[in-house]
Amino acid sequence: MKLFGTMNNNNGILEIGGISVTDLAKQFKTPLYIMDQALIEKNIEKYKNGFKSDLFKTAIVYASKAFLSKGICQIVDKYGLDIDAVSGGELYAIKSSNFPMDRVHMDGNNKSLEELEMCIDYGIDSIIIDNIPEVINIQNIASKKDKKINALLRLNIGIDAHTHEYIKTSKNNSKFGESIYDNKIYKTMETIINSKNINFLGFHCHIGSQIFDMKSFYEAIDIMLDFSQKISLKFGNIVKEINLGGGFGVYYTEKDVAVDLEEASKLIIKYLEKSLKEKSMELEKVSIEPGRSIVANAGSTLYTVGGTKETYGGLKYIFVDGGMADNIRPALYQAEYEAAIVNKMNEEPSEDVSIAGKCCESGDIVVKNYKIAKAEIGDLVLTPTTGAYGHTMASNYNKCPIPAVVFVKDGKAKISIKRQSYEDMIINDDFIEL
Repeated sequence: MKLFGTMNNNNGILEIGGISVTDLAKQFKTPLYIMDQALIEKNIEKYKNGFKSDLFKTAIVYASKAFLSKGICQIVDKYGLDIDAVSGGELYAIKSSNFPMDRVHMDGNNKSLEELEMCIDYGIDSIIIDNIPEVINIQNIASKKDKKINALLRLNIGIDAHTHEYIKTSKNNSKFGESIYDNKIYKTMETIINSKNINFLGFHCHIGSQIFDMKSFYEAIDIMLDFSQKISLKFGNIVKEINLGGGFGVYYTEKDVAVDLEEASKLIIKYLEKSLKEKSMELEKVSIEPGRSIVANAGSTLYTVGGTKETYGGLKYIFVDGGMADNIRPALYQAEYEAAIVNKMNEEPSEDVSIAGKCCESGDIVVKNYKIAKAEIGDLVLTPTTGAYGHTMASNYNKCPIPAVVFVKDGKAKISIKRQSYEDMIINDDFIEL
């Protein structure tokens, strides 16, 4: 198992943030999401060091869908990043964290009337428009409130980034954005430009997630700039900024060669500056939206072994006290993880096993066919790189409580999200009349 950030093998016991996993398990119980605060901050610093230009303003927008809590909002605010949301719930959570709402952006393909009202009432920086009905809804709501809102239009630029089908977001049949190859987009642009209550800023795109090839981002830049020029010829020089989305790939297993965040940021800036000069174009601002690459490797999930089994067919299982309720990604799109028995770090991996969760599904496998040290009841198993889309995609399937989230740094552990209790799960449940 690859070690990330402050992970350290201290006499056979894994430490994160200077605290042993055995102590964390005793204090907070398992399953437990552990967030390495120092690594989160280091990743943010890499982006800040790399994504800057003398030709235009830059903004790093944290994609909150990766992981959202008051704690992460505090860190994002401390380092001066913007943040985005894709639902009313995320907007409300961000506002409740006292994050400056003028650094918030609203994305999503089907924003409700209530969510659009929240955007305008909260005074967020901008809405990323997805389609023409949304333009009309924004205009109607903003007009009634006598307010004006900044907006970008999300483009579908048709790039087939090489990643899993479920996390590709820019193919021609994607549900996101307006296709630049469909003439209907010009009608959408006319509607936006003619709206008295929408201040059009520019274009947004996002080509997918877990992308390792920089050529995909360069291609996105070329297409975005070419289309911006086409729009400028038709409607005037109205494109002031572009948002290139996120999608930088991170390490999950040996199959992955993680993107160097600072170097990748510098390469994007360099390519963009060069392209702007070649096309004799100017932009006021360029944004990116990293999420997974900031928090994924910084998060791990800690489990306790409840039993082991060897089937008649010869397959060996390790049973843990969590599973698909706290990490749906392996069942949802066959995501792969590494793992280790972290109270036996000095023991050589000796058994090929599948680490299985406790949910009543055959597909509840956390890690499949992986070599690990011999496990016994009470051992601690850790899967790294669950900081993104672990807690945010967790569910109460089989009425499993959602685990606690703890931030660790410099020998201190701070609860960010309390463990859900059985009472919490049924608080909105009530009897019916029979």
